[in-house]
Amino acid sequence: MNDLVRQHTALSDSDLEWLHLLVSEWQLLSDLSFADLVLWVPTLDGTRYVSVAQMRPNTGPTSYQDDMVGHLVPRGRRPLLDAALDEGRIVREGDPEWREEVPVRVESIPVRREGRVLGVIARNTNLLTVRTPSRLELTYLQSASDLAQMIAAGAFPFPGEQVDMDSSPRAGDGLVRLDADGFVQYASPNALSAYHRLGLAADLVGQHLGQITAELAPSRGPVDEALVKLASGYAPREFEVEGNGGVIQLRAIPLKPKGTRIGSLVLLRDVTELRRRERELITKDATIREIHHRVKNNLQTVAALLRLQARRMDSDRGREALNEAVRRVGSIAIVHETLSQNLDERVEFDEIADRVIAMVAEISPGKVSCRRNGRFGILDAEVATPLSMVLTEVLQNALEHAFAPGEQGTVEVTAVRGESRADARLLITVRDDGRGLPEGFDPQRAGNLGLQIVRTLVEGELGGTFDMLPGAERGTKVVLDIPVQPQK
Repeated sequence: MNDLVRQHTALSDSDLEWLHLLVSEWQLLSDLSFADLVLWVPTLDGTRYVSVAQMRPNTGPTSYQDDMVGHLVPRGRRPLLDAALDEGRIVREGDPEWREEVPVRVESIPVRREGRVLGVIARNTNLLTVRTPSRLELTYLQSASDLAQMIAAGAFPFPGEQVDMDSSPRAGDGLVRLDADGFVQYASPNALSAYHRLGLAADLVGQHLGQITAELAPSRGPVDEALVKLASGYAPREFEVEGNGGVIQLRAIPLKPKGTRIGSLVLLRDVTELRRRERELITKDATIREIHHRVKNNLQTVAALLRLQARRMDSDRGREALNEAVRRVGSIAIVHETLSQNLDERVEFDEIADRVIAMVAEISPGKVSCRRNGRFGILDAEVATPLSMVLTEVLQNALEHAFAPGEQGTVEVTAVRGESRADARLLITVRDDGRGLPEGFDPQRAGNLGLQIVRTLVEGELGGTFDMLPGAERGTKVVLDIPVQPQK
């Protein structure tokens, strides 16, 4: 719609915003009218109309099989559009049109904002299935007529009220029509069922909706006067009430077709099961985070015990082996600590990589510097946990074997992640400027425990590849190529 309005019309950005607000609301008008809606806006030169939006009803058959958005119509071809635009009134005159052997009643509703008519809504009703209307259908049609008059007067939609139509109640979910005093004139079967869920034993018709709602969803103190006002439809609001184990979502729409409030339309939906599932998910998320937190604490306890045991070891090799185990356990604990702070099983791995680098660098007392380039991005937990261990082993191997005691040097970790679905891989390179690989060294056959862990995790759990190569000038280069999920 933005492109069509800016290309063909002279409407301002504030006018366009009003049209967006209208289009976000007009599903309600379409459903209450049992009709298709097409929004026509006059072009910049005033000789044509361009259709910028279209809506089909959920409550009846469509009048348009084709998409009308983007169509241009010369002025004069559709007299009802001309009359509504020029005279600023709703136009219903004329015989039904025949479209593919289907009779269609066409009406035109001017869209007014601050005294100016911005465009015209063509309301097209398929008459092929017309029958004697029920009380529900008559209420729908009367409510649609009131809303159409409010649109023509510039009183609907309500400025400043942004409605999420994906979650907001719709006409078919449940509808209550109130008079000016807040008493129920009509309640649809779905609306009555929703109030029965709250504990209502009688009929709704004739009841004061605000008072009965406050009684069914009582607070600990006096009757909630604000809730009485909201449920009586005095202001355009969306809210929820809970009582008797049920939860109902309500949306109040004051009806002022001639500037004076004549009543209200209340749309409502029983969201009891939806809220129950949401609470279950919240509880599940909290439980998962607590599990990760406890796993992290247990791993840190294990690491502390291993560190304590290492201090009591007389053998240098035994002490070093325990210290390596402490770092391995610590790398896993870092992942679980990050997961305990998230709402899902995905983590920002850059923070984990930095912490792993800092942890492993502790074994080099300030002589060898470690740094990271590039971004790992967000990774699933099943990738992050083994990858943290792999990074720990590779860095530990570089710091222990690439440099002599007291020698200065650099270890650089570079991460390059493919951005597309076809290139969903993570390429990690760990370079050092140390002494290089021994003569005849084969990383695929080396019996070092750390390299065995790396090979097993990279090729087995991560489904990637691992290689160690001589550096371009000196030192060693470790290359890890791992498949990952595409970034979102």
